[in-house]
Amino acid sequence: MIYKTNLTKLQQSLSIAALLTALPLLITTPASAQDQSAQERGLAIATEAKVRDTGWGDSSASMIMVLKNKQGQESSRELRVKALELDNDGDKSLTVFDKPLDVKGTSFLSFSHIDTPDDQWLFLPALKRVKRISSRNKSGPFMGSEFAFEDLSSFEVDKYSYTYLNDETIDGMELYVIEQIPNDEFSGYTKRVAWLDKVHYRPFKIDFYDRKGSLLKTLTFSRYQQYLGKFWRAEESTMINHQSGKSTLLSYSDYKFNIGLKDSDFNKNTLKRAR
Repeated sequence: MIYKTNLTKLQQSLSIAALLTALPLLITTPASAQDQSAQERGLAIATEAKVRDTGWGDSSASMIMVLKNKQGQESSRELRVKALELDNDGDKSLTVFDKPLDVKGTSFLSFSHIDTPDDQWLFLPALKRVKRISSRNKSGPFMGSEFAFEDLSSFEVDKYSYTYLNDETIDGMELYVIEQIPNDEFSGYTKRVAWLDKVHYRPFKIDFYDRKGSLLKTLTFSRYQQYLGKFWRAEESTMINHQSGKSTLLSYSDYKFNIGLKDSDFNKNTLKRAR
């Protein structure tokens, strides 16, 4: 009797272990999509998108930021961006403004985190001091652009809860549409709706809804290029503010990967030294 009871427990344990082993496959394989809840499928799509963009190490790029007001008047800025991927946390990034003269030397440091509020600092050379961006202020505009400070952190799966909405085809591209609800109580958004292509899981566009639940902004990505035979980067991203009529275009060039950046290249002291 004791042997039979132990055998039954062993069989149950093996069944549970087998289920846990197979669960990732059940989530990510198309054949099981009909058996998933909308929340499970949304999480699976977001997780796969993150997996596809893991392992690039470190990178740098040049950027041109074009600000356009409601009347169509434009002003531009030139920047440099560096990023470092971490194994057990979100990415670190450093953004430095080079032109025009009135913003030259301004730098922005961001430490993204997986399940805690991000750490962000802004160095303003005119004031010669580093300003910490508090969690409550991350919905504010970044340097007069239509991007908020929270838009500049890396995408981390645990920052949101997910719901798969539907499939759509835009310009011949088949896309997943998923809803993303921020877990951060201080987020400036009640939700985001993201369109990701079914082949490479690259974001095509994201709608941002404000704290009243109204559509605030739309971010679109275009001119993707592949690097290191695996990682995709959009050469252009445009944020349109539907409520103000303003927009910001970011154009990237000269992407480089595995250039030897270290954790010591990303701290508050580097903000003041960045040139």
